[in-house]
Amino acid sequence: MPNKEETMTDRYQSPLSERYASKEMQYIFSPDMKFKTWRKLWIALAQTEKELGLSITEEQIEELKAHQDDINYEVAKEREALVRHDVMSHVYAYGQQCPKAKGIIHLGATSCYVGDNTDIILMREALLLVRKKLINVIAELSKFAEEYKALPTLAFTHFQPAQPTTVGKRATLWMMELILDLEDIDYMIGSLKLLGSKGTTGTQASFLELFDGDMEKVNQIDPMIAKKMGFESCYPVSGQTYSRKVDTRVINILAGIAASAHKFSNDIRLLQHLKEVEEPFEKNQIGSSAMAYKRNPMRSERIASLARYVMIDALNPAITSATQWFERTLDDSANKRLSVPEAFLAIDGILDLYLNIVDGLVVYPKVIEKHLMAELPFMATENIMMDATKAGGDRQELHEKIRKLSMEAGRRVKEEGKENNLLELIADDPAFSLTLEELQNTMKPEKYTGCAKEQVEAFLRDVITPILEENKELLGVTAEIHV
Repeated sequence: MPNKEETMTDRYQSPLSERYASKEMQYIFSPDMKFKTWRKLWIALAQTEKELGLSITEEQIEELKAHQDDINYEVAKEREALVRHDVMSHVYAYGQQCPKAKGIIHLGATSCYVGDNTDIILMREALLLVRKKLINVIAELSKFAEEYKALPTLAFTHFQPAQPTTVGKRATLWMMELILDLEDIDYMIGSLKLLGSKGTTGTQASFLELFDGDMEKVNQIDPMIAKKMGFESCYPVSGQTYSRKVDTRVINILAGIAASAHKFSNDIRLLQHLKEVEEPFEKNQIGSSAMAYKRNPMRSERIASLARYVMIDALNPAITSATQWFERTLDDSANKRLSVPEAFLAIDGILDLYLNIVDGLVVYPKVIEKHLMAELPFMATENIMMDATKAGGDRQELHEKIRKLSMEAGRRVKEEGKENNLLELIADDPAFSLTLEELQNTMKPEKYTGCAKEQVEAFLRDVITPILEENKELLGVTAEIHV
């Protein structure tokens, strides 16, 4: 039987890792990823210093490489309990494994060399995973939009029935917001830079000392490290840390994705209330503990819940950025450890939910048609008025008559709970010179959706298809929902 330590049922566990975020995103912010990256950075630093002429041997570098992924956590933990410094504890632990290289690990660097550079590297990796999932959500939505591009449905303004659109056209609205998010994330990935190795206050004084005042060599350090770590460049100036505004920019993008997903989830929840569209509901799923018949939009509600968390979490790096003191202060650290990984874990869970919902959306055309036909006479009044005018009627008089008849039909529906009889009322009025049959013949929903179908086709062709084609190697992701 597993003991308490193994099950961890006696301590808090984050729902983000236990319930919502994928293993891929969890790994990016795991201790293994973090400390392996630290060691890669120490190797890159040692290689750079050797290449620029310091007395570092290839044997020392090979020793560092041999233990790059072999993190001796227990040694580091014991050391940290003694010295209360995580970076120096891991320098010590690495040195225990690499006795020949022990003396050159972290040479000239400060803690932020490994801490901040790693944070940037992890954020870029996480952004790439978010981008991958975003592309797949867009791909699934494009299939949905194509399938239902011509299916007329009531549109809503103020959540009141409005001029019809199509189910597919509504899906393009969701997609458009995700395209804006994709543009933001692409810009961010392309603009991220490393901190480099600028020393305790950003002046590179320690490296100037190491290289005996040779500015030319000092100026080469950052570009060389950046290249080794897969980046084009480093930020040209910094204090000890990179500007915390970078974190603000990154998490704001996640907050934007969260807002887009929240909007989608709201629409699905409202549509499910109308019984027009439903999110997937599994065979053995329970909708309510009390009301057995219920099919609640629980996944959409979960998106909304997590999205609010991400949007509010974006305040953390913003306030942190605003309150930094001069070249460095440590009140960013504890906040960063929480706010940045949690934003990514939450948005990862949101996108998995989004993908899962879209992949299994259920559409009920008959219900959609019923709701549409109940309101269509009101939507058709302008066309009816135009037809009656062409038949010899007075446009202004007809407008007033239609207004009054619409009020009467609306009263009947709302107060008496009866069917909409506007067409009958118009047919009975000789001013319109239109029979009930003629009026009913105008009640074809597709006549009132304007260019919706063509807009969907153009959007998919001109905007979406090129994006999916360009990113086809990323397609095929499916989402597993744990609860």
